[in-house]
Amino acid sequence: MNYTTQMDAARKGILTREMEVVAGKEQFNPEELMKLVAEGRIAIPANKVHRCVEPNGIGSMLKTKINVNLGTSRDCKDLDMELQKVNDAVAMGAESIMDLSSFGDTQKFRRKLTAECPAIIGTVPIYDAVVYYHKPLKEITSEEWIKIVEMHAEDGVDFMTIHVGINRNTADRFKAAKRLTNIVSRGGSIIFAWMEMTGQENPFYEHYDRILDICQEYDVTLSLGDACRPGCIADATDISQIEELITLGELTRRAWEKNVQVMIEGPGHMPLDQIAANMKVQETICKGAPFYVLGPLVTDVAPGYDHITAAIGGAIAAASGASFLCYVTPAEHLKLPDVDDVKEGIIASKIAAHAADIAKGIKGAKEWDHKMSEARKRLDWEEMFNLAIDPDKARRYRAMAKPEKEDTCSMCGNFCAVKNMNRILDGEIVNIYDE
Repeated sequence: MNYTTQMDAARKGILTREMEVVAGKEQFNPEELMKLVAEGRIAIPANKVHRCVEPNGIGSMLKTKINVNLGTSRDCKDLDMELQKVNDAVAMGAESIMDLSSFGDTQKFRRKLTAECPAIIGTVPIYDAVVYYHKPLKEITSEEWIKIVEMHAEDGVDFMTIHVGINRNTADRFKAAKRLTNIVSRGGSIIFAWMEMTGQENPFYEHYDRILDICQEYDVTLSLGDACRPGCIADATDISQIEELITLGELTRRAWEKNVQVMIEGPGHMPLDQIAANMKVQETICKGAPFYVLGPLVTDVAPGYDHITAAIGGAIAAASGASFLCYVTPAEHLKLPDVDDVKEGIIASKIAAHAADIAKGIKGAKEWDHKMSEARKRLDWEEMFNLAIDPDKARRYRAMAKPEKEDTCSMCGNFCAVKNMNRILDGEIVNIYDE
């Protein structure tokens, strides 16, 4: 039996290879997985052209996945560095890479990723249009915007962020609402500026059915971009954000009618006490479509530490229903991240994702922690390193301050509670001072 997309296959009762792989990874019943894909509550981004992709499922009932943003810019053109970031991210277990390149031969880099990289590959076509056409923003036509989407699909991209929810009506409402930090989404600001300068409707909204046809042909998952995501905690959950979300809910329904898989992008900057409610509102309006969040960043005052700010919000968001965390690096708001920044961002996001998976009761999550606790009880340092979320750093820290006795660390030495409890419960004498 033929099918067009993973969603189409699921609705026809076809268990695809991709579904089988995901079910195995997640310890999930294949029939139940297929049902959730059919309903749109799980997405498996896997463009038919991206043949080396390692399938992963994105949904709140699965392990929380993380995405790594990278790509060249006018000020940082080092393609080799970006490729190193890709390789490091894959080696560290990132399920998704998003190429946000905005300078140079973007198609060459994109095609290299879809030809060689096993991670899910995402892009934001609106960035590439400005580079590709190499002309003033105002002069790009509606047809040219759509053609870039088609190009990315042909190149094998698994999911695309399309800023389709900010149409003329939502743009007018945004102008009337008077935000503190306006629109901070790059794609959102570009399409808003284009609409203001041309007086035309958002071409992605006006020609949404064509976008869906492209996505259906290649099985591209549509990531509905949040042009009006809040850029500071003062703008969180305001009328612009919610009105756009309502539009995204309508667009989700239309995508599902054409068997196109959908993810919804979300905030942004947001106080801790609003995160859980936002997850519930999104789930309700968008009928359980996977939620893809940037952070949320829970304070605005931590430049240089925003990987921590985002990890705090990401853990709460994922525990409350988000499926997919976009990593944030220490360089957020400051510069293009380097290789070390990328690693710090990935580790912070992985910690947030795992913490959420424990809270959600995801299979295998608590077992990982249980194994670590057993290794700590035995003072089995090598096993602790192997189980660590960042084994290299754990090994390096211990090597930096070698203890007098190998079974302890340099903080406690003979005062080690674990060592002394093991000995006393085994009936040994514990002296501490003169050992």
